[in-house]
Amino acid sequence: MSKRSTLFIRIVEGKNLPVKDITGSSDPYCIVKIDNEAIIRTATIWKTLSPFWGEEYNVHVPPSFRTVSFYVLDEDSLSRDDVIGKVSISRETLTAKPQGVDGWINLSEIDPDEEVQGEIHLQISVLGDGEIPRKLCCRVLEARDLAKKDRNGASDPFVRVRFNGKTYESVVVKKSCYPRWNTNFEFELDETSTDSLLSVEVWDWDLVSRNDFLGKVLFNINKLQSAQQEEGWFRLGPDKSKHSEYEGTLGSLRLQLRLRDEVVLPSSHYKPLTELLSQSVGSQLNGNWPDLIMLMDETTTAESRQEVANNLVKLFLGQGLVKEFLDVLFKLELEKTTEPNTLFRSNSLASKSMESFLKVAGMQYLHRLLGPIINRIFEEKKYVELDPSKVELKEAGCAGLHRQQTESDVIQQSCSILQSYLSELLTSILQSASYCPLLICQTFHQLYHRVQERFPDQQYRKVKFIAITSFLCLRFISPAIMSPKLFHLREKHADARTSRTLLLLAKAVQTIGNMDTLACCSKEPWMVCLQPAIQQGIAQLKDFIIKLVSCRESEDFELQTRMSLQCGTMEKEGFLFLHRTKDKCMPMTSPFKKYYVTLSKDTLSYSRTQHSKKTSSISLPKIRAVEKVEEKCFGSANVMQIISSEASGQQETLYLDCKSVNELNHWLSALRKACSHNTNTMSCYHPGIYKADRWSCCHQREKADPGCDKTRHGVTLQEWYDPLDPDLEAQLIYQHLRSVQHVMRDKYYKLREQRGAQETDSTRGQRKTDEVTKLFSVLQDLYDAHFAVEEEERLKNKNVFLEIKT
Repeated sequence: MSKRSTLFIRIVEGKNLPVKDITGSSDPYCIVKIDNEAIIRTATIWKTLSPFWGEEYNVHVPPSFRTVSFYVLDEDSLSRDDVIGKVSISRETLTAKPQGVDGWINLSEIDPDEEVQGEIHLQISVLGDGEIPRKLCCRVLEARDLAKKDRNGASDPFVRVRFNGKTYESVVVKKSCYPRWNTNFEFELDETSTDSLLSVEVWDWDLVSRNDFLGKVLFNINKLQSAQQEEGWFRLGPDKSKHSEYEGTLGSLRLQLRLRDEVVLPSSHYKPLTELLSQSVGSQLNGNWPDLIMLMDETTTAESRQEVANNLVKLFLGQGLVKEFLDVLFKLELEKTTEPNTLFRSNSLASKSMESFLKVAGMQYLHRLLGPIINRIFEEKKYVELDPSKVELKEAGCAGLHRQQTESDVIQQSCSILQSYLSELLTSILQSASYCPLLICQTFHQLYHRVQERFPDQQYRKVKFIAITSFLCLRFISPAIMSPKLFHLREKHADARTSRTLLLLAKAVQTIGNMDTLACCSKEPWMVCLQPAIQQGIAQLKDFIIKLVSCRESEDFELQTRMSLQCGTMEKEGFLFLHRTKDKCMPMTSPFKKYYVTLSKDTLSYSRTQHSKKTSSISLPKIRAVEKVEEKCFGSANVMQIISSEASGQQETLYLDCKSVNELNHWLSALRKACSHNTNTMSCYHPGIYKADRWSCCHQREKADPGCDKTRHGVTLQEWYDPLDPDLEAQLIYQHLRSVQHVMRDKYYKLREQRGAQETDSTRGQRKTDEVTKLFSVLQDLYDAHFAVEEEERLKNKNVFLEIKT
């Protein structure tokens, strides 16, 4: 059994942001933090006060997380980025809204006294009894992960303890966010005193300016006296929140958030549900109609359809039945369709499932197909515009040394550029038939023939091609061209000029996918200059589809292996700057060197170039921790460390310097997930480096010191190349089926009535009754198992509470 919390985040857009640049605009971007740990940086949207990001993420968070915060900043190339405002949402708010948070939220001013983080280790006790005067003893041991207030990437913290009108201060620990004081403070307990609060504050000492507040903890002494002693790590809280005079004037963010806490049971509990779904899909092979899938199709609401489709596709991928599952949905959709022009154009379960399948199974294919042309468009940054009403001659530049281009010149040149891009893309699509994953080819093969059987008339001869292009072009290739960042083709969004070029190219691809040039030119007559290229593209796309659907299971094994689905294998690669130390030796002045790093299923390896011999590798089971490094250590905020142990017991650390916070968190997530089953992991580590005979983070001189900060295994980003998790997918499907169980039961009874008594009494009818009725029994068993787990957890917490009270 395991507890898993997943936070869905969609940063949609902003509006009414304040002006931060002399141009009268801003260049906004967002930083997303989970409990003060930055995990996401959106792209910068240039020169706008109403930015649109449209970025979405699934973040696996620890169950103990408290808040998710969104910081909006203005990017400056010459000075430090300006902070615009922030939005903070607590876990309690997300838990109280199971359907999620969706709407506009005002940005608030960032108050330094509220920007606190970290924990402090305290031991508080009441001494003395009887004739001996009673004293309150507060022992301040250490703190960790304090906020960085100084330009050197650290702070100079000291503690201020207040009680009953008296104040004591500790010594200042210079340049550390992980100070150790080990200092005692004593106060006399006066029975007549009305003050019962002990305040422990942490401050950053500054020589010139005023000290910066780092957080505080309050204790009620009346409650403490009954327990006599309390010790542990306590989270630092902010000072009393102040009313901001800028409330509502900093603009707002439109966010979509949903927190899902799941208790995933052992695999054996989900086996009956998985087998039942598999049997329902497999029943069509025997000529029977899969009632269970049909009922799921009819009872799934529009709001949950995309999520249910994702879960079902991943579940059947793990069972090796995704092709059969999609075939069932194709048959259901075709049976309901009377007008061929509307086939697969709605957001049905079939359309959403096929869309999810292409993203999971075809992302590597998409990157190989579109990568070169997308990179070319970003690098050339040519001005392209076909619509006369949108042509800007200033943007187009000059045709010659002294001649300004005319509108006709710009459109003619743009048409030529677009034709060049379209020709390269179509050539790539034609060539991609040889490396398209076999499973995708087979799925399109069965779709092609299902549509041909449903609409055999000559007048519908194009429908079988359009059925495939509606998925391949309209739901896969065109969206990736318009938003390459969302499909991981580029790290940043395109600027306005490149975005327009991508949009026009995507329109051309959509027109080819619709296989109707006249309809496009009637709606947008300025596209007529591309008509010859589009007509040629339609012919080329038909040839491609014929090649694609001709791929059968009889292909040789080597071809199948080459084109097989890569899902379930953790793979990540790219150039990074590396520095390796053994037993935390002191780094050199310029320690990092560029290597090509590859994360495979069992090892992390690196080499000088992508195709050269591997220089070295680390076995994943030997990795004990994967954590971030303090910015002050190497002058970069995007350095991570991989701590591993050798057979001799010697500890080795590999430092990786990433170029952005997003790249850093992608590598952190990939490595943490790859090492999630390691047994010899560390519970604490040093976020600094060992240099000049001491740790830079906590100033301890012992090399073997266990660490001053706790490891963070829980925060990871969900990626398209993540291994399949069949238990989690089965749990999510169970939750959905529970929510629609009553509706499904009603529809099933109506279905039986419509079919009549004759079919119900037959052997085939008996099988159908057993299939759906068995589902309700399986759901009840899973509900009972979850209830038993919750009762056990409740009893355990109750016993712990009684032990503490005793």
